[in-house]
Amino acid sequence: MNVHVIGIGLIGGSMVLDIKEIHPEATIYGIDTNEKHVQKAMALGVIEKEGNFDDLGTADFVIVSVPVDVALLVLPKVLDAIGDQTIVFEVGSTKMPICEIVANHPKRRNFIATHPIAGTEFSGPSAAIKGLFQGKTNIICEVEKTAFKLQEKALDLFRNMGMRIRYMDPKSHDKHIAYVSHLSHISSFMLGKTVMNKEKDEQDIFDMAGSGFESTVRLAKSSPAMWTPIFKQNKKQVVKTLEEYIANLTNFKDLLVSDDYDAIYEEMANTNRIKEILNGITTIKK
Repeated sequence: MNVHVIGIGLIGGSMVLDIKEIHPEATIYGIDTNEKHVQKAMALGVIEKEGNFDDLGTADFVIVSVPVDVALLVLPKVLDAIGDQTIVFEVGSTKMPICEIVANHPKRRNFIATHPIAGTEFSGPSAAIKGLFQGKTNIICEVEKTAFKLQEKALDLFRNMGMRIRYMDPKSHDKHIAYVSHLSHISSFMLGKTVMNKEKDEQDIFDMAGSGFESTVRLAKSSPAMWTPIFKQNKKQVVKTLEEYIANLTNFKDLLVSDDYDAIYEEMANTNRIKEILNGITTIKK
């Protein structure tokens, strides 16, 4: 089995580590514009060999794991180069632009649009970890446009990685992910900025920061090179979620200014229901 990963970072690297566990006979090829990433990935055992686009014709799987703006350029070239039995999947956080760019490609049947909802705030080959996708949800868009035998090939692989499959149209995906992922990252970045602007002595931040602050700003360590294109591609949905979020923050501030602590209590008590929702989701995944 030949597996090619384009973009050897957290998601792509973790995927091929899992593939090697499932298929020890697989040869993993890595393609990355950063030659240091290729060398690092080989040193860490994430990949066996450096790959190139000319070899994609013999690939069984091609994983496109690059920033979403780069994916729009890379994916058509990948489809141009692959063989008839190759299945290609792209794993980025926006799906409408990706699905649109390949909609009329002659080898659209060889592509499956995916978004495995998993990750950490780290990037690069050293961020790859085994078992990252165990129990995680993988959103599949427009599965009906992928050849049946090839989609089964991909879905079997995802299930063997321990992923829970969920089907969704690209527009709904981008709308919902703006709330639960994109807004979370913006909130984290801006909280980090707010505190850093106020606390000029950074040592004070580190001395006083508790687990709550640390967990909230964890996502602010994520790669701007990855997240800026995501916000650009999903601008319409992200702006809408920001408007709703800012309205809620403004309302909370107004309640505080007016000393309406009963209303503040009610706001927080009502939001506490999220524990039940998240606990229910965890139970379903198990």
